[in-house]
Amino acid sequence: MTHTVLTVTIIIFILIYLLTVLLSATKAVPMSLAALSGALMTAWFGVQFEIFKSYEDMFGLVENSIPILSLIIGTMIVVEVAEKSGLFRFGALYAVKLSKGNPGRLFVSICVISAIVSMFLSDPTAMLLMAAATVTISKLLNYDPVPYFLSATIMINLGGTSTLIGSSTNMAIGIASGTSFASFISYLTLGEIALWVLTIVALYMFFKSRLGEKKTLPEYNPWQSVENKKLFYRSIFTLFLLIILFIALENLPFIGRAPEVIALGCAIIALVLSGLDPAEIFKGIDWETVFFIAGFMFVVGGLEKTGVLIQISNQFIQLVGSSPLNATLLTLWFSGFASAILSNVAIALTFIPIVSGASGLNSPSVWSALVLGTNLGGATTPLSGSVVIMAIGALKREGISMSFGEFTKIGLITSVLQLGFSSLYLIWRFSLLGG
Repeated sequence: MTHTVLTVTIIIFILIYLLTVLLSATKAVPMSLAALSGALMTAWFGVQFEIFKSYEDMFGLVENSIPILSLIIGTMIVVEVAEKSGLFRFGALYAVKLSKGNPGRLFVSICVISAIVSMFLSDPTAMLLMAAATVTISKLLNYDPVPYFLSATIMINLGGTSTLIGSSTNMAIGIASGTSFASFISYLTLGEIALWVLTIVALYMFFKSRLGEKKTLPEYNPWQSVENKKLFYRSIFTLFLLIILFIALENLPFIGRAPEVIALGCAIIALVLSGLDPAEIFKGIDWETVFFIAGFMFVVGGLEKTGVLIQISNQFIQLVGSSPLNATLLTLWFSGFASAILSNVAIALTFIPIVSGASGLNSPSVWSALVLGTNLGGATTPLSGSVVIMAIGALKREGISMSFGEFTKIGLITSVLQLGFSSLYLIWRFSLLGG
């Protein structure tokens, strides 16, 4: 292959990547359609310019996505069954009941339950659940819904950062880096707890004057929201089984340290024990994310075949030198701000081969920085992700309009605060100043 052809090929594949990202970011077409269209162009041009040595070589990119997609789909099925049982709505209602009408306590309860719910549900699903709960409570107590809505949105984005199954980006990074469920927790959980506290305090100080006065909550029993207690308890069992098996994964050699096997196995158990129609469960799966990841991984894989990402990895190494500290902080802040503008899933999938190719810097601290950056940047502006768009849309349906600048003000404050704290946490957790 001549130098000229190689240059043209690289340009074409970069343009395919940029077009896919642009279409996804602008929502000109659904994200899944943008990624699948990009994958189709990658396949066609890859064959024409002999980037793929054979069709088997091309379909090898598809095989690479199977573990990630299996983990995501399996986890989504388990969680969807739990959602159908009313488990998460029960938790939300119970947290509100514990507030006893105290606006400060109610605010903290909504923030905490939003973060906890998002550890298991996809962000859009968690947003729908918390939006419904927040609207109901706001109307009953005649509170301004904006502080509760926006704080729930930011906490939903933050929740689940420290677990392998907390978000699609975590799953992709975890599979690619070989980081186990237990290692994810050991690296990031302490930091996430601190981030929860820090973020809730910042949000409370920002919205304190708008939370309302203490009022008496109407009498209600959270258990009334649970229609099928047998399904409720079985869902709890399956969810705990999933988590326990993930934690014990390193001591289960017969599974071969493959979290996707556990996820799919627990998904089957959940479907069998629930007695629900699998077709109904499958309707609730976030297929948009699944197909976006499948298509975008193919696009990134094609770009990687051209050698561009290896060149970027080499530039990355030259930029940071041999310093894990520089590599960690650069990854954290760049991925954080990039995720404020573009899909954080796209940023994660793009960074994975870059970090993997950076010999000597492929370390837990850099992977942890990528997890934090792609998660924390997701609620900075109304362009950051679907959960923010849904929150603003829910407010609009209630007759409350919110400008781009109004959300960005609080989103930028919390994101910079979170990224700043994360920098200090990563330095401490991985002893990056220890020489």
